[in-house]
Amino acid sequence: MNNIEVEIRSFISKEKYNELIEFFKKNAEFINEDYQETYYFDTKEDLRIQKNNYFSKIWMKKGKMHDEQREEIEIKFEKEDFEKLEKMFTSIGINVNIKWFRTRHNYKWDDIVVSIDYTRGYGYIIELEKMSTEEDKTKVLEELKKHFEMLKIPLTSKEEFDNQFKNYKENWKTLTI
Repeated sequence: MNNIEVEIRSFISKEKYNELIEFFKKNAEFINEDYQETYYFDTKEDLRIQKNNYFSKIWMKKGKMHDEQREEIEIKFEKEDFEKLEKMFTSIGINVNIKWFRTRHNYKWDDIVVSIDYTRGYGYIIELEKMSTEEDKTKVLEELKKHFEMLKIPLTSKEEFDNQFKNYKENWKTLTI
């Protein structure tokens, strides 16, 4: 069962963001452009809700934030149900910890999902993702790293992502004004 999300990501400049969008327009299958509002909850596991242009969802990622391989569980709802989802969690004492506002461009490239993001107050990011089985996750990770090399993008370390995320978590209310 392909329930392991394998992903790598890197911070990029605004110029590289624009360059990559042009590259993928020509060299990949365009999936969609999306605007996403994601709320992270104050829970032991990485529990979130999201409203995007198409639907709402609850999802949980096991493991640590910014790990390259994590089990992911997702349940989709109607877009209009987002406020109900938030109310359901906050009503039982699970509070929103962070709000995330992102524009995302999605492409399919060599059977890999490519996301090129701008998150208000956080920055520009490219992410390569592929679902895998537990047995194949290391092989899939190596495949993703080779694609980053082809794009001439250095991997941003987990520590740098953790530091940026910590800063965002502490300051998101002022960073997103």
